[in-house]
Amino acid sequence: MAARTPITLLKSQLNMDHDLDDTLLAHKLDAAEIWIGNYTGTPFVTGNAALTEAALQLASYWYEQREAASFGMTTAPVPFGVRDLLDSYREQVTGYVATA
Repeated sequence: MAARTPITLLKSQLNMDHDLDDTLLAHKLDAAEIWIGNYTGTPFVTGNAALTEAALQLASYWYEQREAASFGMTTAPVPFGVRDLLDSYREQVTGYVATA
């Protein structure tokens, strides 16, 4: 699946003005949109500012923090604010199943 968010928008988020990492950026955006779909329980929708912002923040973070572990500092798998942007889109599952 190709990312729906334009790479140019991610490059603006990163203040990047070269094309050297375009393939990597496209991969990070695609992974971010898939993660968002899995987190919310619904497919990523283009044109939604909150979802796009979450994808940009997540892809930027993953681009800048490429290691799974860092020594001497604490890192988070998801940057601050991404879950806050997405929680209102998340399908709430309580475990309750209605019986007929």
